[in-house]
Amino acid sequence: MGSILLITGRPGVGKTTLIQALARALGEQAGGFYTEEIRGPQGRLGFRLVTLDGQAAVFAHVDWAGRTPHRVGRYGVDLEALDRLGVAAIREALMGKQVVLVDEIGKMELFSVAFRQALEEAAASPRPLIATITLHPHPWADAFKRRPGVECWELTPVNRERLRERALAWLRAHGLRVVE
Repeated sequence: MGSILLITGRPGVGKTTLIQALARALGEQAGGFYTEEIRGPQGRLGFRLVTLDGQAAVFAHVDWAGRTPHRVGRYGVDLEALDRLGVAAIREALMGKQVVLVDEIGKMELFSVAFRQALEEAAASPRPLIATITLHPHPWADAFKRRPGVECWELTPVNRERLRERALAWLRAHGLRVVE
């Protein structure tokens, strides 16, 4: 069973920024994806999924709220985009990379059965998994946090830099080369 590091924290605290920094530090050793906000003059409009090999797709947007059965707040969620890119990125990382990075395990992503299955595959593999995960209660996410071999750290504005250094040390302890 591989080692799993979960990073949780309030929205906007820097979880995605941390995953992006870890991806840069790991280079070609890492596979997976991160999410980024789509912003407009009125604020946040949605979310884009970006794989570490450079593919991207919008997977949640305010304009889709009435067009999909999968909604979180004011956002409609496109599970096909998540499954096509995000799930594929996890599975490709399991086959050809040394570590899997996932941003994020959240309410939107957890609508996808394929996403949950890919995470179970990653958790059962010998490859280390680092993922951001919702701080808010969610039955599946809460059970994932309690799995054997899981470390769960909370990112805050106060510990942001220290947690980044701690995550890099965690990666080194798992035999990965880290460029700082």
